[in-house]
Amino acid sequence: MSDKKPADGTAPPRSPSLTERRKAATQLDIARAAAELFTERGPDDTTAEDIAQRAGVALRTFYRYFRSKQDAVAPLLAGGADRWRAELAATAPGTALPAALERSIAGSLAAEGEEAEEGLRWTRGLLRAAEHDPALRAVWYRVNQESEDRLRGVLAGLAGPSADPLELRLAAAAATDAIRIALETWAETDAPSRGEGSPAALAVRCLRELMGGMRVLGVAGGG
Repeated sequence: MSDKKPADGTAPPRSPSLTERRKAATQLDIARAAAELFTERGPDDTTAEDIAQRAGVALRTFYRYFRSKQDAVAPLLAGGADRWRAELAATAPGTALPAALERSIAGSLAAEGEEAEEGLRWTRGLLRAAEHDPALRAVWYRVNQESEDRLRGVLAGLAGPSADPLELRLAAAAATDAIRIALETWAETDAPSRGEGSPAALAVRCLRELMGGMRVLGVAGGG
């Protein structure tokens, strides 16, 4: 068993226990139920009780995991970013980091497979609902800020100790905002999930614009 540390320098993650896997599955069931109801009715006409009933759990179970009805969709909104960072962290040594960021972003938003396609559909519905719900928008912004904070650690591990901390911070902000702006722009339209106007195409364009003036980070180190 390898003891190599991930790119962010932390200890290798242990496999989740059965209890943790069941907890994550319950949270995702609740998140999907909340997303369905927000899309169908809007947040104003959805209660925590409605979400719990749709998910098939007790109301006390809902509040064990989430503080509010809007907070319940956070696992859906964060899932894609979690997978993206994991893929980026596995970047091969010697890869130019701007290229690695662009490739990983395009791949994470490519809507290849039923799960990825479903995730984009949920995101579009939730972002449209968030236009009229400040609390739901706050969850979306929080998820993005948390992703940016974690991305800085991944980039630091890939770039090595000689990287400029300011460049790392700018790159993490640019990559996170590229995805956020792309998804928000796409959600406002009826553009397809692939091809021109898709989240992947928009995010790559945003990333190039945002990182155009950066010296940014060189290549990924060998770990």
